[in-house]
This record gives sequence, C-alpha cells and structure tokens, in this order.
Amino acid sequence: MPIYMDFHDLPDGVTAKDIAEMHQADLKIEHKYNCRGLTYWCDERRRTGFCLIEAPNEQAIKELHEQSHGAVPQRIIEVNDTLVESFLGRIEDPENTQDTELNIINDSAFRILMVIHLKKKILRTENIGTLNAAIRGYKKSVINIISKHKGRMVKQEISSFLMSFTSATNAVESAIKIQELHNCVITPDLEFKVGISAGNPVTNRESIFEDTVKKAEYLTYVTNGNIILTPEVKDLYESENQNNPINIKGIKPLNSAEMEFVIRLFDYTESVWTNSNISATNFNKNLGFSKSKLYRTMMPIIGKSPNSFIKGFRLNKALDLLNKQTSNISEIAYQTGFSSPTYFSKCFNEVYGILPSNYIKSQLP
Repeated sequence: MPIYMDFHDLPDGVTAKDIAEMHQADLKIEHKYNCRGLTYWCDERRRTGFCLIEAPNEQAIKELHEQSHGAVPQRIIEVNDTLVESFLGRIEDPENTQDTELNIINDSAFRILMVIHLKKKILRTENIGTLNAAIRGYKKSVINIISKHKGRMVKQEISSFLMSFTSATNAVESAIKIQELHNCVITPDLEFKVGISAGNPVTNRESIFEDTVKKAEYLTYVTNGNIILTPEVKDLYESENQNNPINIKGIKPLNSAEMEFVIRLFDYTESVWTNSNISATNFNKNLGFSKSKLYRTMMPIIGKSPNSFIKGFRLNKALDLLNKQTSNISEIAYQTGFSSPTYFSKCFNEVYGILPSNYIKSQLP
C-alpha cells in the first residue's frame, strides 16, 4: 500500500500530549479503514502536526481521523518512505519518548535544507578528467563534513547534493567548512554554490519538502556570495546564536523582498524555459516589471540580464542532460528550449569552451 504524510494546523492550546492521545485513538480503529499509523511529528511552537500513515488512499485517512478524533488534515500527500527517513531521520516512533503508554512525541518536522551545486566554468577537453576527479574527491569530503555537523544526506547526483539539518547553525557552519575546503583544494575551473532554506514537509506542492527544496535550488543562482540564505534561515541562525547578526564572509542572506523576487522569477522560468519562443519581453510582462526595472532588479541579485539568465538556465539544464547521456544533442537542444541544435552548440561552446559533441566524447570511459 502507498504511504502518505498529512498536515494538521494545530489550534491554540493543543499540546504534544493531546496529539499523542489523538494518535492512539487512530491506532485503535485504523484496521476498520485498512490503515496503519507509522509515526507522527508534533511541533508545539510552530503549531504543526504531521502523520505518516500507510493507507489505501487519501479518503481512508480522512475518514479514520474524522471518526477517531475529528481532526481532519488540511493536506495529504503521497510520500516515499526512503525519502521521509532521509529528510526526517525516521519512519517510525522513536524508542525513547516521554511517556511509554501515550508515546508522547514533541519532535518537529521542520528542517533546514541545503543544496550544493558544483559547476564547471570551462569544459575544455584537456581539463575535464581533472575536473571529474576533483568532484569525486570533493564528494567524499562533503559527506564527512555533513556527518560531523549532524546533517543527513538526502540525495546525491553527478554534481549536486541535497542535505537536511535540524539546526540552522549546523547547516551554515557545515557550508562554511565546505567553502573553506573549496578554497583550499578545488581547481579554479570549478565553482560551487550553496542555497540554504527552511520549511515543513507538506505544503500545497505535490512532493515532500518540495517548496523548501525549490527555494534552496533557486538560491544557487544568486550572485554576490557562495552561500545564500533565505530570510527564515538567517533569523533561525541568529536566534540560535544569541541574536548576534550573521556577518560572515561569503554568506549572503536575502531580505524578504529579494526572496519574493527570486521565487517569482524562478517559478515563472520553470514554467516556460522549454519554450524556444520565450524572451525577456515575456519576463517583463509576466513579472509585472518594465524592461529597465527588471534589469535593475535582476543584476544585483542574479548578476545577469534577463536574456543572459534564461540562456544560462537552459545551458545548465542541457549540461545535466548531457551528463546523464540519455538523449542525443538534437533532442537535448529542443528539450531545453533552443531553436535549433546548431544554435545550441554555438551557445554551449561560447559558455563552456567546448562543443557538446566533444563534451560527450570526453565523458566516455
């Protein structure tokens, strides 16, 4: 059976003890709805609760909750148990709880997520082998640093990482260590960008932590700093450190207005980037900016003009596809919004210093 996670917005006055009693009420009658309650998370401070339940469908969960205690969840999403454990550290009740009978769990599902992207600046044939070796060595060091700072590795790809932390301080301090490592050992043809965001596992999106992951991903495109924080992460870090302002070289916290712009920009870009007819004019119109204001807003945050940004965004996507080697060059050109394979190859060569065909050859064993 599928596994679901639901979200409950807790009313004032509801405590972890109340949630434990509701969970026990679910367990008593769950068999009637062919459900199996696995565990839950309760955050008294943020007034949120999340249940992890094996069930035939969402309706069965709603009926179970309504019959057992009347608290129907605001949102239910289907989840993968491996991902849940990677993000949150467990898929069943912790062994040591405050009350063995009620199994009271006052454990927040709120997490700080960090995305690291390793980006190859120039892909000349003669340096690709060195770059790939550097990335392999870098991955081992990153995993070690994350572990020492009580983080969890959620996902690894060819040149990216997704990590989960319960503490903003641990997330930021691990990012600083990774930055120091980069400054010491990484070839100048390789750069890294880090985005750190924070949030809950269930929102209006379809996947677990999707909102928070997307924000962290978006931040890796921000300029003027290698480690970019959302306003929430900045506030969390400062509250964990006696309200001392964060003032660390290489770290840039965005303010609320900047973060709002980044979200709007990338949400729109994600919806249109495969369309070869999209240009800067479409960005002006759909984001509600004049041509000059959009340019003035983008340059300090993203470091690129609208046209350069969309071209760079497409090339990043194309490079990912080339690394996966699941499509040919013509297919990748059209998939990533370029008007022709010839134009794609020209743009790729201008940015990376190598033709896509030669890059594919260099990746072959």
